[in-house]
Amino acid sequence: MEPAGLPEAKLDKVIERYEILQAQMASGGQGADAFVKLSKEYAEIEPLVDAIRAVRKLRAEVADLAALRDDRTVDAEMRALADAEWKQAQAALPGLEHHVRLMLLPKDEADEKNAILEVRAGTGGDEAALFARDLFEMYRGYAAQHGWRFEVESIAETELGGFREAVATISGRSVFARLKFESGVHRVQRVPDTETQGRIHTSAATVAVLPEAEDVDIDINEADLRIDVYRSSGAGGQHVNTTDSAVRITHIPTGIVVAQQTERSQHKNKAKAMKLLRARLYETEREKLASARAADRKGQVGSGDRSERIRTYNFPQGRVTDHRINLTLYKIEQVMTGEALDEVIEALIAEDQAGRLAALDA
Repeated sequence: MEPAGLPEAKLDKVIERYEILQAQMASGGQGADAFVKLSKEYAEIEPLVDAIRAVRKLRAEVADLAALRDDRTVDAEMRALADAEWKQAQAALPGLEHHVRLMLLPKDEADEKNAILEVRAGTGGDEAALFARDLFEMYRGYAAQHGWRFEVESIAETELGGFREAVATISGRSVFARLKFESGVHRVQRVPDTETQGRIHTSAATVAVLPEAEDVDIDINEADLRIDVYRSSGAGGQHVNTTDSAVRITHIPTGIVVAQQTERSQHKNKAKAMKLLRARLYETEREKLASARAADRKGQVGSGDRSERIRTYNFPQGRVTDHRINLTLYKIEQVMTGEALDEVIEALIAEDQAGRLAALDA
């Protein structure tokens, strides 16, 4: 009988495919492009094959040790030793099998991509803009702890130093995989610096995390674009350009509009705007595919909808609560520096995996 959770027929097909790839690569005869394609598939499948073989090897060891332990023709000392080793191997088996199950889950092709982070002030006036700045700095700190590059694309500041809108590109390993559940409405409850009577205010900011799209991901037809140039304006009248360097691009079929004015060069602003447009179009396509799959799994931790309230930061109580998984941490300062944000993100990833594993078994 098959151990629960591991589809043995599917595992056999994985190994069969791996051996076919091995034979094809060893035989040669294919062109350079075909060989590269084979090599890529081989490299992707090899860790799963190694894990499957490790599980099956351990299962065989468990069976052999059980037989030795129960063999009355073997002396008692040897049987006791076999029993100890059997218990150890038996305890390790579920972890290995779970690892294989996770590796069988469909991959999100965007997980390894860099991400474009957008933070915007929501309801709450100046306090919302200050909170948007705090969130932006939280992600900057989190990126630094992971060794990622955090490149600010644009910031629109308020007079009090808050951010009406801030955009950054975060580059590194598995950036989107770790940040993709951050999209949504983040709510803050605290006494603003401008509050004279010590009353707690509630305000919000919106976070969007988009996978950075490459030219090969999204084909944009120039005829679908309307490009407007205009004069940039700086905060408080500073650094105001006297040339029409700011760029606004409208993607006519979807109505998506992006604008950039942080660079003095119209060419650089256009390049940044195109990068942002490409990311938004790519995310739109991903959302269409996701909504078409499995009627949005019940175990999903979030749709990524920017209108969905996902988290509350309560400063008087020192707590951060993620409403999707009912997780509360009483370490708000460490979360806001990015230091403890991984505790929330790891829990979200685990919940997402659990939901997808349940769908795999359904």
